[in-house]
Amino acid sequence: MWTWRFQDSAGTEAPPAVAPEEFDTQADAEAWVGEVWQELRDGGTERVVLYQEGVEDYAMSLLAAEA
Repeated sequence: MWTWRFQDSAGTEAPPAVAPEEFDTQADAEAWVGEVWQELRDGGTERVVLYQEGVEDYAMSLLAAEA
């Protein structure tokens, strides 16, 4: 199973603005976060972390890159 965890600006785990799901594939998990990332960001999530079976795979910022 693939799951997302959500972090605020301090890097602490935060409740997401959109109810998280569990996914059978990494592609499904990435597609979901691609659909809801703006709602998550607007709700205070600044970073998402993808886990596979409880092991961190990667983290990603939801903030726009600064030029």
